Amino acid sequence: MEQKWIDIAAEIKEIAQKGLTFARDSFDIERYRRLQQIAIDIYAGLSNEDPQLIRRAFQDDTGYPTPRTDCRGVVFRDDKLLMVKEIEDGGWTLPGGWCDNRMTGSENVAREVWEETGFTVQVQRLLGVLDRDKFGDHPTYPYNVYKIFYLCQITGGQATASNETSQVEFFTEEQVAGLQLSEARTKHYQLKKIFELYRHPETQPMFD
Repeated sequence: MEQKWIDIAAEIKEIAQKGLTFARDSFDIERYRRLQQIAIDIYAGLSNEDPQLIRRAFQDDTGYPTPRTDCRGVVFRDDKLLMVKEIEDGGWTLPGGWCDNRMTGSENVAREVWEETGFTVQVQRLLGVLDRDKFGDHPTYPYNVYKIFYLCQITGGQATASNETSQVEFFTEEQVAGLQLSEARTKHYQLKKIFELYRHPETQPMFD
């Protein structure tokens, strides 16, 4: 039932955001702002978050609603996968984050890997593009997210924690299966598929 209301709130948010993008009549603008407030109230009630924080997140997301893009670096050394431990929630994840404007996907992921791990990398190939919500087991965001995974090769640097990460480690597939993950960023089914793609480079990238 909670997920149903989250989905309803997300749809209301999108309707309000589209309306505020194109509406010119002052009465229509007020109606769409009211819809936006209803969506904020639903999210705040379900998440116990501060409504002011949710309102700022909603208001920062302006223009026609399109998916956000999250890039993740897949880095292997001696058949072990590079993972970082997030300070925010204490879970492990692939290094990465939101893509910045005016940078390509590969530029974004190389920057994120360096900032979070201390390693410089060269992007080798695309491993996949996934809709974050397709499997329905991520913590819910009020917007859609596409996750892009890039296979990268280390070119320099050394393992170094950052202001976002407390540990930088390489893990075997068996070790990865037992890790507590940062659920909002990385899921076990994604990591399992990544190991398969790494072992079989002839396989097509994952998508959807």
